[in-house]
Amino acid sequence: MERRRVVITGLGIICPIGNDVDTAWQALLNGESGIGPITLFDASDLKTRFAGQVKNFDVQELFGAREARRMDRFIHFWMAAAREAHKDSGLDIKPEEAHRCGAILGCGIGGVGTLLAEHEKMMREGPQWISPHMVPMMLPDSAPGRLAIELGLRGPNMSIATACASSTNALGEAVAMIRRGAADVMFAGGAEAGVVKLAIAGFSNMGALSERNDDPERASRPFDKDRDGFVPGEGAGVLVLESEEHALNRGAHIYAEFMGYGASADAYHITAPMGTGEGAALAIRAALEDAGLHPQDITYLNAHGTSTVLNDKSETLAIKQVFGEYAYKLAISSTKSMTGHLLGGAGAIEAIFCTKAILSGKIPPTINYETPDPECDLDYVPNQVREVEVNVAMSNSFGFGGHNGCLIIGRYQP
Repeated sequence: MERRRVVITGLGIICPIGNDVDTAWQALLNGESGIGPITLFDASDLKTRFAGQVKNFDVQELFGAREARRMDRFIHFWMAAAREAHKDSGLDIKPEEAHRCGAILGCGIGGVGTLLAEHEKMMREGPQWISPHMVPMMLPDSAPGRLAIELGLRGPNMSIATACASSTNALGEAVAMIRRGAADVMFAGGAEAGVVKLAIAGFSNMGALSERNDDPERASRPFDKDRDGFVPGEGAGVLVLESEEHALNRGAHIYAEFMGYGASADAYHITAPMGTGEGAALAIRAALEDAGLHPQDITYLNAHGTSTVLNDKSETLAIKQVFGEYAYKLAISSTKSMTGHLLGGAGAIEAIFCTKAILSGKIPPTINYETPDPECDLDYVPNQVREVEVNVAMSNSFGFGGHNGCLIIGRYQP
């Protein structure tokens, strides 16, 4: 049986550099940083006092005051991005096909903001004052569940948690569902609202975060010799995925084709990446095999590129293992240099950026790249956008727990 082709027909994004796809993409091409001092809470006693925050985001305007109070911030982001993707796709979901339409979210930590706020309330006022909405507000699966209620999606509906690889895995598994005939349409992506004091303190005490408090816009510097940790971010990305047949039958505008997906585990350490890059290389090879492509077919690689010492070095080694000498010719950039690290939401927004690179013929830069690192010696598209015809783009995501995911998106050829 011939494998069903899967295409991308809708895009939606909320992130530190823009609250819609066009705004975020233009900011990327301009090399604009979305990193700044934390304003969501008092961060004065933290070692890291900056992050990539979503800005000018009016939840009451989007959802109304009553409904907004019943959703955690990560659900606000997911729903806003999903609404943009839905509108962009032009989908009209009819009741008779609702069971063929689903949603899958990738999220690392769910409604941690709600959990902390309700715990503080309990300690201050007593358990009788805990919100009856607390549990659904903090559960990651509530986000795709809410979207299903809003749009009438009766097909597969779930969440995936693989730390920073969560939304890459969500996209890959959504594609697998469509390919095997379990669905015709999937809303897939990720969301995270991890800019909360407890999470920042925890990451900081692990030694994972940058402490460049005097210059936050230049703190996220993937592959640069002077990198000192990642910068936390928040937001969401959602893609509408369809079988090619379904998209063509309704006359949809097709942005690109989802070509390949690979996943692997380091089986090495609960937080540190495998120093040799072997685990990540397994996922990259698996994605290439799934797509039926050779390494030389990839035009652009959106790197995981977190700006930590260990990740950037091990990812560079993984790329060299798979691509060989071609690794030095491959255009690689880390858009986390501008957005910060959206954790479970990172893979989804980066898949959108890969799609836009194919459509526009422009590769976003890695900003803040100033001092080359001898151990990271590839072409990271430093500081300036590059105009290149991009036919096939790859996106890497690697998460705590040793989870590795890789996606390949290509130009759609009917």
